[in-house]
Amino acid sequence: MSDIFNEQSERLFKAILSLKSVEECEKFFADAFTIREIKEISQRYAVAEMLYEGKIYNEIAKETEASTATISRVNKCLNYGEGGYKLVLDRLKSQEQVF
Repeated sequence: MSDIFNEQSERLFKAILSLKSVEECEKFFADAFTIREIKEISQRYAVAEMLYEGKIYNEIAKETEASTATISRVNKCLNYGEGGYKLVLDRLKSQEQVF
């Protein structure tokens, strides 16, 4: 992993893990990140969800307004990255099957 992961980032991740609801996440993210940062990461996550579901680039670009470069970057992470997207997407998919 990159050297961006350090003591400060670890404290940030622990802070995020301490949040107990979507409402708490919204409050924290609104304070900690700019509107643009939240929109960008939300868009990337939406792209990852759609790629995970097997949707094609054109469909994803139209629905999310993401550039093909962004879609390609997310696809690369989804297929060759650290496994973070797949971890979350698999976990959420299995939780949906329970309900």
